[in-house]
Amino acid sequence: MPPQPPLARLPSIWETWERTLDDAQELKLQLGDTPGLPEHERVKSESWRSHVRQLAILTIDDLKTSELYLRRAHHVLGWILHFYIHSLPPDAPVVIPPPITLPLLQVSAELMLPPVLTYSDDVLYNWELKTEQSPYQPAPDHDNLRCQTLFTGTKDEEEFYLSSARIELEGVAALELMQVIMDEAFVGDDIAIRRITQYLLKLSSIIRKLRTILLSVREGCSPDIFYHHIRPWFRGIDSDPKKRPWVFAGIEADPNLQQPSELSGPSAGQSSLVHTLDIFLGVDQYSHSDSLTGSSAATAKKAFLDRMQLYMPRHHRTFLNHLSANPRPLRGIVTGSNDDGLRGAYNEAVLALKEFRDAHMIIVAQYIVGPSKRPAPGICVENIRPDVKKDYGEVDLPLKGTGGTELVNFLKGVRDRTAGAILASTGHG
Repeated sequence: MPPQPPLARLPSIWETWERTLDDAQELKLQLGDTPGLPEHERVKSESWRSHVRQLAILTIDDLKTSELYLRRAHHVLGWILHFYIHSLPPDAPVVIPPPITLPLLQVSAELMLPPVLTYSDDVLYNWELKTEQSPYQPAPDHDNLRCQTLFTGTKDEEEFYLSSARIELEGVAALELMQVIMDEAFVGDDIAIRRITQYLLKLSSIIRKLRTILLSVREGCSPDIFYHHIRPWFRGIDSDPKKRPWVFAGIEADPNLQQPSELSGPSAGQSSLVHTLDIFLGVDQYSHSDSLTGSSAATAKKAFLDRMQLYMPRHHRTFLNHLSANPRPLRGIVTGSNDDGLRGAYNEAVLALKEFRDAHMIIVAQYIVGPSKRPAPGICVENIRPDVKKDYGEVDLPLKGTGGTELVNFLKGVRDRTAGAILASTGHG
């Protein structure tokens, strides 16, 4: 997560994009598949979508001069895309108009990202300070954050994003510890082993703080509001209950563009922090196994967590690849040592990561499994969305995560394999 607030608005050349996103939020557009949606809400949504279709197709040439401009453009166009698609009537075809298709696909190609909302759009680049802080302060205070963009305008939605942002901020200390551990690993003498042992115990403590922050989302975000009113806005093509294709109209106008193949929605699995912990501790060979695709589809060729790296900022992907190529991996040092203190500290860190994943399971149970069996607030039982009626394991198409996974079985598998990375004692001191 960047230590400074992300760009809040593009230059005036692209003001029509910014204004269109502002309008969507100010109009409080409703989900198109909301049961019993009043006619005036349908008319309001269609009026906004008609405006989107009539926008001029803006060039992105000047955006290419700045990574910050490109990130903001991806954020703005991605949010417009999801407002457009998910405000459509549930039986309407999904046809993205050229004024969004062309710049979004072009910006995404520059950033090497899918043309869809990602975790970075919702969390990493979706915050600002409530009050100014000293420029010498290394990171913003956890309680001094607010979101730039929201679908619902609710505190529940804002708290959902900010809880993840706080995890990312706290994770900076974990990254710093990993760096000093890698430095000590290259020394490799007895003193270095003792230092690594202490650093691993500190890392365990930080991971447990991440768990506490993860669970704190319950203090400000209602599970029912999240499941019924917020989460549907995140859906990608692979979690659309109607399985509608997304047609990017006008793509043929730019011969350099390709039909998108990755269109999953934003997911916590796109956080590079947790991937970094997996790789650093050497448990990625367990939790990233090809058997954990989280999908029964024959076309699923890569493990879900690896596929989610495609949705990360490119410099995050580069860092993960660099970390994976470390010639002195931590797990190899631990398994090659007869020091039970080192093994114990390593196991403590792996256990803390397993407990973090336990907490994720708790959140999934409270925010997805539970609400999926209850009607939305204010909606009569017979008008529940079709996907709300499905329980895990009881239908052919289990409830999916916004990243497209069969969520509960996937998370259980990752959690259990993380626990499987704990090493046996050597019996030595």
